[in-house]
Amino acid sequence: VQLQASGGGLVQAGDSLRLSCAASRRTVSNNGMGWFRQAPGKEREFVAAIAWNGGNTIYADSVRGRFTISRDNAKNTAYLQLNALKPEDTAVYSCAVSLSAVGGVRSGGYRYWGQGTLVTVSS
Repeated sequence: VQLQASGGGLVQAGDSLRLSCAASRRTVSNNGMGWFRQAPGKEREFVAAIAWNGGNTIYADSVRGRFTISRDNAKNTAYLQLNALKPEDTAVYSCAVSLSAVGGVRSGGYRYWGQGTLVTVSS
């Protein structure tokens, strides 16, 4: 399975972005999907995850209420809506396919990873 993340860019604090993650195979519709991010000089961290049917979502405390994860299984695509962006949200955002039907917070629970898309938020 190949994942293609897109939608990153340079924005100002308070702006919004929508990230997309397109999977090459329809089989990912049975798996949870997640978004992680890695800022320069920092460890990769969990951002959000969504179950196979979109029925359950979880978020990191730092983004809850500002970011929204969703998916469209007909398009083999997951999305991450980023609102009220802050400079500390600057990072490379990567999507991943979970080993299970629901997404989790541990990166070890994901099997396939995309290459990431860079989000830069200026103050």
